[in-house]
Amino acid sequence: MKEIRPAILMLIMFSAICGGIYPAVVTGISYAIFPKEAKGSFITDKSGKEIGSALIGQPFSDPKYFWPRPSAATDFGYNSMGSGGSNSGPTNPDYLKMVASRVKTLRDSGVSGPVPSDLIQASASGLDPHITQEAANVQIARVAKARGMSEERVTKLVTQATEERRLSIFGEPRVNVLVLNLKLDALK
Repeated sequence: MKEIRPAILMLIMFSAICGGIYPAVVTGISYAIFPKEAKGSFITDKSGKEIGSALIGQPFSDPKYFWPRPSAATDFGYNSMGSGGSNSGPTNPDYLKMVASRVKTLRDSGVSGPVPSDLIQASASGLDPHITQEAANVQIARVAKARGMSEERVTKLVTQATEERRLSIFGEPRVNVLVLNLKLDALK
């Protein structure tokens, strides 16, 4: 009996600290320092309607849009509730068929030469909203043709949508596919 009271008090105290106080403090700090990111980095259209998040990939398959990195999220692609990779090894026959199918789709769309790996392999989360500049560049001709635009104009938009390395040293330059496709739609 002597040990039960302190154990119950410790349970209540740690539940309050770990389940209430700590999350509230961390959430408050994140809202103060990174307000946009803490609220989901939502992107809105001209009417104010939320159309996506800059932090989560979106599916695009129409030739007039830049295509994102494939998603291996469960149930359906880009499912933020079931994010995750395929966990298939590089010799898995199903994985090799899927990669071959993606390469064929890109070849059929006009991509020649080396295919950037981020256009045929999903990220670990399956939700990555970015592609490399190389992956965007190999799609420029298809998008320009589908939209009846010059490749130079589309290249300029890719350059404008490119995010540089963080603090000039972390990561690689990358292109947010949703932001780029919205820039294309805004040209109408």
